[in-house]
Order: sequence, then structure tokens, then C-alpha cells
Amino acid sequence: MPKMKTHSGAKKRFKVTGSGKLQRRQQGKNHLMEHKSSKTKRKLDGRADVAKADQKQVRKLLGR
Repeated sequence: MPKMKTHSGAKKRFKVTGSGKLQRRQQGKNHLMEHKSSKTKRKLDGRADVAKADQKQVRKLLGR
């Protein structure tokens, strides 16, 4: 049986932590930034956990 391929789009968008949690980028920090406050922009830095309902699908795309 051939090896399972990782979904290229998913591997660019999701990270798996050392403990196995799935993380994603925060939404809302791509454009239209000039009218958002500095506080909001700081809040959107970093990563967020993937919702429990989506984890099974994301793991499948990542080949895990």
C-alpha cells in the first residue's frame, strides 16, 4: 500500500504541539488592520487551539 500523503494546504495552516494539541492562526489579522486598535492586534498575535469538532478532520489531513 502506498504512503499516505499529507494535505499541502493543511500542513501550512496547522501545527501539532509536542503534547499533540492542534493549533491554528487567529482569524482577523490579514487585512483591514488600520481601523483595528493596537490592543486588538496584540490579542490576535500567536496561535489558537483548533475546535474539538474540527480536530478529527484536521488530523486526517495531516496524516496523523
